[in-house]
Amino acid sequence: MPVLPYRSYALISREQLRQNYRSVRAAAGPGVAVMAVVKADAYGHGAEEVARVLVSEGVEWLGVSSVAEGVTLRRAGIPVPILVMTGVLPQEWQAVAEAKLTASVHSLEDLRALDRVARESGQSVEYHLKIDSGMNRLGTRAAAEEILTVLRSTTHARLNGLMTHFASAADYTSTQTEEQTEYFSGVIAQLREAGFTPPHVHMSSTNALAYRRNPSWLTMVRPGHALYGYVSPARGSAPKPLLNVKPVLTWKAKILTVKEIPEGARVGYGGVFRAPAPTRIAVLAAGYADGVSHRLSNKGKVIAAGKLVPILGTVCMDLTTIDISQTAPLAPGDEVTLLGREGDVSLDAQQMARMAGTISYAILCGIGARVERVYV
Repeated sequence: MPVLPYRSYALISREQLRQNYRSVRAAAGPGVAVMAVVKADAYGHGAEEVARVLVSEGVEWLGVSSVAEGVTLRRAGIPVPILVMTGVLPQEWQAVAEAKLTASVHSLEDLRALDRVARESGQSVEYHLKIDSGMNRLGTRAAAEEILTVLRSTTHARLNGLMTHFASAADYTSTQTEEQTEYFSGVIAQLREAGFTPPHVHMSSTNALAYRRNPSWLTMVRPGHALYGYVSPARGSAPKPLLNVKPVLTWKAKILTVKEIPEGARVGYGGVFRAPAPTRIAVLAAGYADGVSHRLSNKGKVIAAGKLVPILGTVCMDLTTIDISQTAPLAPGDEVTLLGREGDVSLDAQQMARMAGTISYAILCGIGARVERVYV
């Protein structure tokens, strides 16, 4: 592939995205739909193009965080059902209807309001009701009897799905996943006994799917992280992950300048790095405004000329300095790899996250808008 003219860019592999989706599809099993989570601009990979690839692979649903994200996909011509997973504000209902999005509903008060809006507009709307099974974030904690009372009173809001979300699916030192499953199962059983059997029931995202935490009665899974090539490491005695996925994104940055500094020279803001010996440094055209975490200052690494090399001093808004004393000669315009592989050396978002003291989700979602996305 020719060298691209961008100061910093992310290569997104459509083929690896397809392979990851197929691994998810196989793990979900027959009769279980897949909702691909493409919120946060598909975890920094570009929601419109990722959605197009997944729709071509036959994905049944897409999941977004906000109404605005769903509307953007509709305007891009994405036809499959889209669930707005974090709910809808009162002023957004009209946009939901116009874009034919499906809302998640997190309280019985919101459900009554949705039914009222639908009734006044003379149209029916479908929704997924979220049950708070123990994460204590979004979702209703109402008892099944209270939920049934409201379901029986609605005339224009139609229950299309029931959902919850695990807090600790990769943590085998905790019983929270079993407790949440038991709670959600109980609510579902009571609703079904009363005649409410929505076609979609889902609780499992990437980790629950990867570590086989999927009750047999689920009808849909909603992976996100796995589609982009990642499964969180488990804690405790866990089975081997079921998914075989690899990173979709490779992140590159150009070298702006190379210089030799003497022993004792300080580098960057605050002079937090002092050269212990004469050192050859390179300044990269990427900084924390591009997504290179400031927490990587003086401790992160990148790949230069096929070698892992250290970040020196503070990561700046637009620039990052690295040590290239031990690499093959490099010059302005040459590229280094922030995420990806060169030969036998690789650096992925989980490794970078460990160096930065954060999580791989934050690394991927933090890659800035001015980093050009290039699809291959």
